Amino acid sequence: MRRAIFLDRDGTINCTVLQDRRSYPPTSAGEFELLPDVEEATQALKSAGFLLVVVTNQPDVGTGRQSRAVVEAIHARLRRLLPIDDVRVCYHIDADHCTCRKPEPGMLLAAAAEWGIDLKASYMIGDRWRDITAGRAAGCRTIFIRNAYDERQPADYDLVVRSLREASEAILTGGV
Repeated sequence: MRRAIFLDRDGTINCTVLQDRRSYPPTSAGEFELLPDVEEATQALKSAGFLLVVVTNQPDVGTGRQSRAVVEAIHARLRRLLPIDDVRVCYHIDADHCTCRKPEPGMLLAAAAEWGIDLKASYMIGDRWRDITAGRAAGCRTIFIRNAYDERQPADYDLVVRSLREASEAILTGGV
């Protein structure tokens, strides 16, 4: 069995667009910008033997505010910049009640089945309650990247940090 780091995308790996303390994804591959130290953090985790799997909700495709082609272009750029092994995307909205949309653990469970991942030896890192709830439901340890969003905050995480760099350092030094 392999160990993995499940990573949310927007606000964990890349900058988001903040409007009225609400977070929105980049609208194009050109607008996609990595957060500070993300490249170094992902390289360190990859070098330590972790699979890196991005799990991201992209409901703007489901609502028609963004095209699937734009999301795929962003992911192509993401793969060129970082040592990502897999990208899992849910294009649904909450009303669809699918099992892949976080907070449901479907994307993590599907990746675990495909890659032979030991979920108990793996981590979910994200900046929203949905990430933490999905990670917990899948059986992963969870790391919450604190944010200033005007939305529900998670209550049940293993560690809270300010960045992916801090999360990677905690994992690599056995701090979580």
